[in-house]
Amino acid sequence: MNAALLALVGNTPLTRITAPLPLPHAGFWAKLEGLQAGGMKARAAVSMLRAARARGELRPGDTVVESTSGTLGIGLAFAGQALGHPVVLVVDAELEPEMRAMLTAYGARLEVVTRPHAVGGWQQARLDRLGNLLRDIPGAFWPDQYGNPDNPAGYAGLARELVAALDGLDVLVCSVGTGGHSSGVVHELRCHWPDLRLIGVDTVNSAIFGRRPGTRLMRGLGSGIHPRNVAYRQFDEVHWIGPAEAADTCRRLAAHAFVTGGWSTGAVARVAAWVARTEAGARVAAVFPDGPHRYAHSIYDDAYCRHHGLFGSTAQHPVEIASPRAAASATWARCGAVTDPLDPAPAVHHGAPA
Repeated sequence: MNAALLALVGNTPLTRITAPLPLPHAGFWAKLEGLQAGGMKARAAVSMLRAARARGELRPGDTVVESTSGTLGIGLAFAGQALGHPVVLVVDAELEPEMRAMLTAYGARLEVVTRPHAVGGWQQARLDRLGNLLRDIPGAFWPDQYGNPDNPAGYAGLARELVAALDGLDVLVCSVGTGGHSSGVVHELRCHWPDLRLIGVDTVNSAIFGRRPGTRLMRGLGSGIHPRNVAYRQFDEVHWIGPAEAADTCRRLAAHAFVTGGWSTGAVARVAAWVARTEAGARVAAVFPDGPHRYAHSIYDDAYCRHHGLFGSTAQHPVEIASPRAAASATWARCGAVTDPLDPAPAVHHGAPA
């Protein structure tokens, strides 16, 4: 066990964002998780592996196998080095070359899926390959980031850092992929601030909150499946952000705040700025999950943005929809009725109106 590496987890910076995104606003706090060694998901990776070791499910030297679109892969590579476990990561053909290179440099072995699943897309295709690896590798351990409660438990420290730094908080804005950090952070924060509102940020064409899944340009948030770690009852509202809005926000952050990131960061910043603009006096914080470096050839590349139609006018406010199952929109939408799409008789959680 490498105690020096483990000591690098946590205590990420908190900064005030006042850059126009795209319009002026009162400002919000941003927790810069992308600046952490191993990235934001190092918190979850260390939590999941330590808990499995304590239960005897992960023995010394056992191989860790997981599916990832990139961010958790970095976290698991970090945790594998720190705790002494080989790591095999199932990725897909759309993973950026820069991310592949770094994961390999960190010591992870990559298994690349070349075709998406007909229904579940890349995510389901990766999970299918993962199942084969678990059968083939003796003693392989699957953390199961989508349903492992030790994933959200790893973010309690992030919440405690926010409590120590802020006098109070009215609104927390989190991107949603596996559901881990939104669930773990809000559970701890509401022990201190019970009236805190949680706003989830998803991507268009994601199935997480009950919309019809489709091809997604954005990576790091959204899903073609329904991760069990998504705490549906904890959300007051959900926003779906389009790639043009996320990319525009990332570029504005870079130009006016220097602190920026990828799709998830752009999406949560867009929503947090809107809340700070429309809710007078609200104390707002957002979690910035990543940094900009893996997006040099996408978000920050003019040719890429032109090819994908990301330049031009973008939505300055969300379209209101009554239900996640309302007609799909390719741009920013918002819903104050959050339900578990897999619950046959869900209790609807209506968020406070903005």
